[in-house]
Amino acid sequence: MAWLAVALLLALFLYGLTTQRLQAGLVPRPDMVAPDFQLTTFDGQTVHLASYRGKVVVVNFWASWCAPCRDEQPLLQTLWERYRDRGVVFLGIDVQDNDHDARAFIKEFQTTYPMAPDPGGRVSINYGVVGFPETYVISRSGTIARKFTGPVDAMQMIGTLEDLLR
Repeated sequence: MAWLAVALLLALFLYGLTTQRLQAGLVPRPDMVAPDFQLTTFDGQTVHLASYRGKVVVVNFWASWCAPCRDEQPLLQTLWERYRDRGVVFLGIDVQDNDHDARAFIKEFQTTYPMAPDPGGRVSINYGVVGFPETYVISRSGTIARKFTGPVDAMQMIGTLEDLLR
């Protein structure tokens, strides 16, 4: 009887995850229009993905407690500094974190591109994020051009950005 109860609870949990994702929309894939979102950054600015149409956008999902996120952050900051004058926008979306630790992460890595918390995880659910870090590169037309699961690879990211800027 106990096994049946555990199996039923597990099935309900998995059903809840599936229906929440289905309600949020399809999990994005390359060449699909990126799900729109609007968030408030840690410094009080509003970022709305749709407002960046016509620019290449790099959306990075991270958390301060994530070791690979910490490893890749200096590279993301360097790429932001290299490409911002060429029409590339970087947005960091902090997920499953607390405000104090997230702000300490931003300060530690001297991050200057917009970073915003994702309260309730709605944006990460809409993007189908299953681990951290995950990074999406969105084309000027608003479609997903590339997804990086795990830390970004410098050469692949540079190649992707250069291709999209042509």
